[in-house]
Amino acid sequence: MQVIQTENLTKSYGTSRGIVDLSLTVDKGEWFGFIGPNGAGKSTLIRTLLGLIHPTSGSAKVLGFDVVTQGQEILKRTGYLPSEAVFYPGMKVKDILKFSANLRKKDCTKEAQILCDRLQLETNRKIDELSFGNRKKVAIVAALQSKPELLILDEPTSGLDPLMQHEFFNIIHELNDDGTTVFVSSHILPEIQRNCNRAAVIREGRIIACDSVEALGHSNSKRVALRGTVNLEGLAGLSNINVNGGITTFLYSGEMNILLGRLADGNVAELSISEPDLEEMFIQYYENISANQANRISQAVSEKEVK
Repeated sequence: MQVIQTENLTKSYGTSRGIVDLSLTVDKGEWFGFIGPNGAGKSTLIRTLLGLIHPTSGSAKVLGFDVVTQGQEILKRTGYLPSEAVFYPGMKVKDILKFSANLRKKDCTKEAQILCDRLQLETNRKIDELSFGNRKKVAIVAALQSKPELLILDEPTSGLDPLMQHEFFNIIHELNDDGTTVFVSSHILPEIQRNCNRAAVIREGRIIACDSVEALGHSNSKRVALRGTVNLEGLAGLSNINVNGGITTFLYSGEMNILLGRLADGNVAELSISEPDLEEMFIQYYENISANQANRISQAVSEKEVK
């Protein structure tokens, strides 16, 4: 069963871009990552999937319900954790959690208490008295306490300390093991790499890659780290070059024999060649797209000048 299904989904804000011709599917029980920097369109997609905003064109279904005409059915079955949670002032934590449960017409008292204990959240305090991290915990419990069929998480760990992040992901893994589908939007790539089955990369409202996390992190490129002196000038296939503390690192996608020849001609004290991680590949996706766009613009300008 496909829990999320979009086809050519587009949302524009007047002349501003939101998401463009976005098509993807997420299967039941999957843990799916949605990767992109701030402003790429991640939150726009999430709000569209929840029926909070309507698409300009295209279509989308969540849990089999249409996002335009059946938004209430989607919200009943979905736990949503926004990147920044806003609550009614003056309310106590326990009252916010009860209010959230009542919206779904469920008694979540027992599950809410278990989650609060695990996240070290005091329920008798007023929301106004809490730090950003503790307000985030309230939002987490509100999203999870009903044990929803689908969890949509938007930058879920912002504001949480490392111990709470660890416990948070333990909880999500338990829910996922019980059959909950997880859709997580993040720009923290190690979180995606550690937890997700598949992921999509979004840039300027468009999906530029979608595959298993393993496949997204695997390419013909290798991560090279070396200490010493090597002439890399004019070497094709270099990207992400960085020099720090006498160590030169870069991604290399060219002919390996050519690289080995350069290394042999140089003075190398230490050398490491390995597979790149997802973060490095993400940067390379963006750099390649930018280079291709620049080439197309340059070509278009040249053709115009010729005409």
